[in-house]
Parts: sequence; structure tokens; C-alpha cells
Amino acid sequence: MIRAGFLRSVALHPDRPALEVGEQTLTYRALDAFARRIAATLAAHVPSPRQPLTAVFAQRSPTAYAGVLGALYRGHGYVPMNPDFPVDRLASMLERAEVDAVIVDAQGLPKLDELLRLVDRPLVVLVPEAVDGLTSVPAPHTLVTADALHDAAQDPLPALASDAIANLLFTSGSTGQPKGVMVSQGNLVRFIELVLARYPLGPEDRFSQLFELVFDLSGFDMFAAWWVGACVCCPTKAQMLTVGQFVHDARLTVWFSVPSTAVLMKRLGFLEPGALPNLKVSLFCGEALPADVTRTWAEAASNSVVENLYGPTELTLACTWYTWNADRSPAECENGLVPIGDPFPGMTARVVNADLAEVAPGELGELLMAGPQVTLGYWRDAEKTAAAFVVPPGSDAVHYRTGDLVRRPVDGAPMTFQGRADTQIKVRGYRIELGEVEAAIRAVAETDFAVALGWPKNDAGYDGIVGFVAGVNADPKALKAAVARRLPPYIGLSRVHVLPEFPLNVNGKVDRKALGRMLEEGFRG
Repeated sequence: MIRAGFLRSVALHPDRPALEVGEQTLTYRALDAFARRIAATLAAHVPSPRQPLTAVFAQRSPTAYAGVLGALYRGHGYVPMNPDFPVDRLASMLERAEVDAVIVDAQGLPKLDELLRLVDRPLVVLVPEAVDGLTSVPAPHTLVTADALHDAAQDPLPALASDAIANLLFTSGSTGQPKGVMVSQGNLVRFIELVLARYPLGPEDRFSQLFELVFDLSGFDMFAAWWVGACVCCPTKAQMLTVGQFVHDARLTVWFSVPSTAVLMKRLGFLEPGALPNLKVSLFCGEALPADVTRTWAEAASNSVVENLYGPTELTLACTWYTWNADRSPAECENGLVPIGDPFPGMTARVVNADLAEVAPGELGELLMAGPQVTLGYWRDAEKTAAAFVVPPGSDAVHYRTGDLVRRPVDGAPMTFQGRADTQIKVRGYRIELGEVEAAIRAVAETDFAVALGWPKNDAGYDGIVGFVAGVNADPKALKAAVARRLPPYIGLSRVHVLPEFPLNVNGKVDRKALGRMLEEGFRG
């Protein structure tokens, strides 16, 4: 199980650093003891959970990581929740996940009272950090503070099946309701074993941890590092603003980020040739990877392998990879983007048309993937699961429909990403369904129709999102503020335009391309 790697490192490297957050360092021994106290407290207060899931309402703190491990020790899957999200969204996640306990750090406390008042199901609220003045929580919830945590138990941990949920990750949903992706223990273990077989990593390595826990890619940073006895280096929010300096201050040897971070570092002058000599593995994932920034990064990190990983949450972090080669790669890039490469061992790819029949080599189609990294589906949503996890003609294996367009390889060439088959986009590495943004705009504008477009476009996706409504009497700035209160901050709604009417195409449908042209021409509304 995924906790096995950490436990092995506790036995082999008890006094090596397992986690650094800002100026705080926890050894494997210390982080293990912290996690075991949380697990023992969960066992005492939630002896027979209706569902084996525990929420972790924490961010960039020792409690966040000990909470993840504590839930896994208890035999639960963890449900990460970002304190920066709107309270209504957080309450919906707690209710829908059917958790019985939530672990909270200092960053979650400012919203805790308001959040709990919106949740009807009784929760055990664990606050493992010492906090002055916190003596109660609203009924019907139960508070357990730091001084009431149970002693770390050394009893054998509960047995788990490979299809037990390791984490439940809520991603953007087209109906306005986030989808809960169920990632199994077996899914995660398979991914970690494959990447560690590919990259020579060990106890001396220091991994970046730039992703929030709600982002599935955070799983590589944590579990790959802990599997080999390495250190997870988590920057504070302040350090995230100067991430180029953080590479040096944290003495990183393993880098993992969305391409947008590399684009920003290049813009700020952190990627001069030879500037990152200590890196030995550089990985990018989460959005299309521009060739220009990859070339620059490879020159800056001249001692590092540089790879582009691809994969949606439903395929366990990443399922294809491509190694950058200064001599070969420029000719293999298409539309200025680095190829997404070849499937992981054990994974198979199909490039299909609308009928799920394979297209000819060299043609474009939707990418379907099958294999041991295909996750369990969507939590409590059989309809969406059946639509996305399919068995195509001529196969007996379940394939996940990625919604991504790729070119079917010819003569051993790597796969290249060609765009989206639907309205899902990436903004600074986050996967966003424009339908979710449109649902929020419709609700606050009290209208039947709204449009959201990614804008402006950059080499790796979009910088933000622009919304449109028509025929309503509303202040655009007020609409934007109201929508922002309903959505996580990463969604990046930059403005809302109120139009007299929408432009229509020849079929009588709203002409999204015309709206895009209006933005290109400098329309400000």
C-alpha cells in the first residue's frame, strides 16, 4: 500500500529529514509519531466509519502532511481541502464525501466555524496544533484539540485491499458540481513504482512540493520522496512568490511543476545557462509544455533529465512520458509544444473518432487510455463514470476518455497533444471545466445562458477566464465579485462582460468564436 514506502523509510532512515516547510523540519521519526497520534485519535473517535475517508483541511503545514499519513495509517483515504476555497464549495465537498472526521491546521481555522455551520452531518474535528482560545465547535460536531490527541499506537495498521481508496480528489465539473475522482491504493503504488524505476533517486534527494494537496500531482512529490527516504521541500506561500530563489535555498535535486512556473522563471531571469546545476530530475505536467521554455530549462539544468509527463487525474497523475533531447526533440515538436510521448509500461493508448473507432496513423482523434492506472471512477456518480470509462469496440478493457486530441503516431513517432475535444481548459496548470464557470455566472446573474472563454492564451494554456452574459441589468464588476465568491481562486475569472445580445452563428447558436474575436480586437465592454 502507498503508506508502505513511508514506513520502510521510517525504519531505514529515522533521523533523516522527511519534510521541510519553511523553517520547520520533521525527521521520518518525528513525522511518523505525529501521524500515528492522528491515526490513534481517529481510531478512538471514529471506530467504525460509514465510509473510510477523512478530510484534510490544511495547507503547507506539518499538520497537512501528518494528516495525510494519519488518515492512511488509519486505513482511510484522504480528501484534501484547500482553505482558500469558498466556504460553500468546502461544505459541499464535506457532505458529498460522507467523511466522519476532518483534520484542520491553523490556515483552516479562520473559516472553520462558518464551514461547520453549513455541514449537517456530525464531524469529529481534529486540530492537532496548539491553538489558543479554541474550546468548542458548533453542534453537532465534536472538537479534539492538540492536548487531547491519543498517544501514538504501535499496533499493526489495518489491512487494505489494492482497490481501497487512497485519495478522493474533487476536480472541476461541467454541471457546476465538482467530480470526485477515486484513486485507489493500487493506482498510486503502480505509478510510484514506475517513476522510481525510471529515475535514480535516493535518500539524499530533495523534492520540490509546489502543488497544493488538492492537485493530484502533489502525490508524486510526497510518495516518491518518502518511498526512497528523501525529503519533501514545501515552500510557504511567501516562498512561492520567489520560487526561482526557492530552488537554491532548498537545495533541490528533483523538480516537478506545471510549465507555467517555468515560463515565469524564464521571464524573471532565473533560467540562465547553468543556473540550476543541482537538479538531476526535472519533470513537467499539468498543461501543454512549450518547446522554447523546455530548451531554456535544459540549458539551465544541464545536469538534469528533463521530461514532459501527461495524464489526467483519472489516470493517476501521469500515464505517458517524453524525454527532451536537444538534438532530436525540436523536430518532434508540433505547434511549438513538446510531445507527450509514449504510454507508461502496462498502459495502452487508442486514438479514436467520435464512434470510438481507431483513426488511421497520422490522423487526429481523442486519446483513450487503459491499464492499471485507470482509477475507480467518480464518487457516487455512476452516470458520469459510465460516460467517461468505456470499453471501445474491439477491446475488452475499460478505457478512460481523456477528452484530449492527439495525433496517432506514425512509424514510432511520439504522440503529440493537439488540444481539447470539449470545453475543458488549463489555467496555470489547473484543469477547469468552462461549464462550471458558466454555471456560476448563470446563478449570480439570474440568467439562462452565460459563456466563459479562456483568455488570453499563452504557450501552455490560458492566463485566465472571461465571462459573458446578455440581456441582463447588472454591474459587470459586481457580477465578477459574486462569481469569484463561488469558485476557487485558481479559476482566475478576470472579468465579466454584459452584452445587449449574444452574436449567433448560422445555426442560431451562440457564436463563441465571435466572442473570442471581440476579445482579440480589444473589446472591453
